[in-house]
Amino acid sequence: MTDLIEPLDQIDPSLPERFVDGRANALFERLRNEAPVHYCANGRFGPFWSISQYEDIVEIEALPKIYSSEAKYGGVSIIDVDPAQATYLESFIMMDPPNHSQKRRTIAPAFTPSEMARLGTSIRERTATCLDGLPKGEDFDWVQSVSINLTIDMLAILFDFPWDERHKLRIWSDAITSLEMMKNRPEERAANLFEMASRFHELWQERSKGEPGPDLLSMMVHATDFGEMGAAEFMGNMATLVVGGNDTTRNSMSGMIEAFNLWPDQWEKICAQPELIPNAVSEIIRWQCPALHMRRTALEDVEFRGHQIRKGDKVVLWYISANRQESVFPDGHRFLVDRPNVRRHLSFGFGIHRCVGARLAELQLQILLEEMVKREIHVIQTGPVEREPHPFLAIINSVPVKLG
Repeated sequence: MTDLIEPLDQIDPSLPERFVDGRANALFERLRNEAPVHYCANGRFGPFWSISQYEDIVEIEALPKIYSSEAKYGGVSIIDVDPAQATYLESFIMMDPPNHSQKRRTIAPAFTPSEMARLGTSIRERTATCLDGLPKGEDFDWVQSVSINLTIDMLAILFDFPWDERHKLRIWSDAITSLEMMKNRPEERAANLFEMASRFHELWQERSKGEPGPDLLSMMVHATDFGEMGAAEFMGNMATLVVGGNDTTRNSMSGMIEAFNLWPDQWEKICAQPELIPNAVSEIIRWQCPALHMRRTALEDVEFRGHQIRKGDKVVLWYISANRQESVFPDGHRFLVDRPNVRRHLSFGFGIHRCVGARLAELQLQILLEEMVKREIHVIQTGPVEREPHPFLAIINSVPVKLG
């Protein structure tokens, strides 16, 4: 592969096609060893620094006063936020303290242990129904039949979104993340985002007139920190929560099927030792790494590991790389359900921006595995996994399977 012999200064780690067939993992192993702080002057998404080692990512995440998440500087993805565009999205994950902290505090109560216990019953019932309805003896797509249905239903419950309209959440989520729509169908994408914002605004107005409820939208409506938002921030917050609650969990549910088929002994291990399931969930999230990176923007000139990062430079923190770093996760390319230190993974980020919904994602995966083990379900992959060429999210479009 040319990635392994190409001169370092000519490599663009962000090329979307790298993330379709696993080539990215080999490239990041090279960068960790040869250029852990790497500058790409002519990237597909503009010039940027790549940070590929675990310790360096953690250090930068811990310095929000130097490395900003603010939308006005470009946001949290290598794909720049453009405030001049109609689809400009600003949200609490694209804010620095103190604004970020204030708005995060409003959302956090939706993910407390008591809320997880309340939601757990519903998750288990829907998961059981979904698994019991899977076809026997014929091929089907795990993504369509399991991953999408379970995560969209959960998202609708989290927002108390009208049940008969919940299919729209998937349409909106896909429009938010689609590079193809950004490039070729920007007007259609903008229309989807406008429809999303309009519908959530209607629900916002309805709930502002009622008593506070346990759903996330109601919590936001009745909180002072979220009470006064411009159109861009409102749309951005809804987009962040829709994508965060849907895409990341959906893709982990899909990616685990490939992992268990590549290492079938690991499925046998959790069937024999169900107590390993919580640890296996963390290993799925580490190995699949649903958010491939987060981006920060330097607010000042700074020297980092002997490199001069200039004010305004884009700094990309590659979680996909850190999650397979051998010095942190021995045999990091392998999928091991009993990996002892797996909860150190960076898929949820680190520091003030660590994913607020992490526990809900883990709970959904844990219940799915428990219900599969209970039914002695053996999922056999019957064809290649189809991935989206995307540098920010590990999007899986299809996993053909049958039940063994």
